[in-house]
Amino acid sequence: MDATTVLAEINGHLGAVGYGLAAIGPAIGVGIVVGKTIEGVARQPELAGRLQVLMWIGIAFTEALALIGFVAFILLKFA
Repeated sequence: MDATTVLAEINGHLGAVGYGLAAIGPAIGVGIVVGKTIEGVARQPELAGRLQVLMWIGIAFTEALALIGFVAFILLKFA
């Protein structure tokens, strides 16, 4: 296998690599949101319900970034 073949293989999968890298940010963001919610509930258990609602809203907004990355991957792959 020569260098040209390797580069052609990598070029065909750059979109997948890009989407994989784009998914790292939202994954870290969701981890931070959930971790901070657990911290908040540990400090003030009476606010658990309210914090949980805010956590789900934060997760939804963060996952929207992953969806945008996926759409960009599809557009680049088939455009």
